[in-house]
Amino acid sequence: MSVHKDPKTGTWFVMARYTTVTGEKKQKCKRGFITKREAQAWEREFLLADTCDVSMTFETFAEQYLNEMRPRLKQNTFITKENIFRHHIIPYFGKRKLAEITPKNVRDWQTEILKLKDHNGKPFASCYLKTIHNQLSACFNYAVKFYGLSSNPAFLAGNMGKERTKEMSFWTQEEYRKFSYAIMDKVQSFYAFEVLYWTGIREGELLALTPEDFDFETKTLRINKSYQRLHGKDLITTPKTVKSNRTIKLPQFLCDEMEDYFSMFYQLDRTARIFPVTKHFLFQEMQRGCKISGVKRIRIHDLRHSHISLLIDMGFTPVAIAERVGHESIDITYRYAHLFPTVQSEMAEKLNESRKFQYVAESV
Repeated sequence: MSVHKDPKTGTWFVMARYTTVTGEKKQKCKRGFITKREAQAWEREFLLADTCDVSMTFETFAEQYLNEMRPRLKQNTFITKENIFRHHIIPYFGKRKLAEITPKNVRDWQTEILKLKDHNGKPFASCYLKTIHNQLSACFNYAVKFYGLSSNPAFLAGNMGKERTKEMSFWTQEEYRKFSYAIMDKVQSFYAFEVLYWTGIREGELLALTPEDFDFETKTLRINKSYQRLHGKDLITTPKTVKSNRTIKLPQFLCDEMEDYFSMFYQLDRTARIFPVTKHFLFQEMQRGCKISGVKRIRIHDLRHSHISLLIDMGFTPVAIAERVGHESIDITYRYAHLFPTVQSEMAEKLNESRKFQYVAESV
């Protein structure tokens, strides 16, 4: 018998035996159960999870799923996933058996989620609702693929949110010029926004930059890491995507500016962050600069949109722009198609000329 009573504390404990992935026999001890029934229930769930039996509760499976996903995801990505499960998924499905959850159960869950409010008392944004549902669906897909679940009830239920449809905001060169003049009183802020606007890199990529990422002889900037602040600690991670690892050519004026910035350091540590601030600091500086200059308020990420729109206006192709900013070219084409008016006009004109040529040929 693997369930025992501790004579010293009067509580129950379990000694559960299992086999590891390498075939090694092990046992796990779990203490502190008030009743024998609680201990037996825990043992039963533990053994079901060990044998990938879909008759386990969703809560047991979700814990197993999160444990398996933790080493496969970037830390900040995993934290987002775990928070969604802890707050919006496990509390509802936790005690249900994994194999017994139906599309109707998922629809009922969606109805409850749609009633929730954010910290401002407003309903969750449509894109966040979509994210919550996608996390549940990904969990069930994992159960189908590796645990033998017959189907994904979240897929059959359908999503409850939509992709973000907000209008894209960006600054013209004149708007950025006014903003940059307004923040010149803080050297660190001025140079940080110069890099953001004239390179189009992401905020996390900016905050991870070190002097050794700059090569002023070749006029290049290397992007191979990103900065996050998690649980009060600075964390340097890999960039957002594989395409994000890239080398960017810098305009001469930006090389000159960054050399001037580096010359202001008393001792330049080649491996230390050149902008040792947080995203919150940049947000506050963005707000300050907008207030002083009078330019419209945009997000810091919209500086990336501003850079891309500038490159489009200069006539560069989606492929060339995607390589610079670390996107897929199809993403540039899809997201910024409305910013290619000169290209569209040229296409229409060439089609018109082609049609005229056809009529001339037929008349001859």
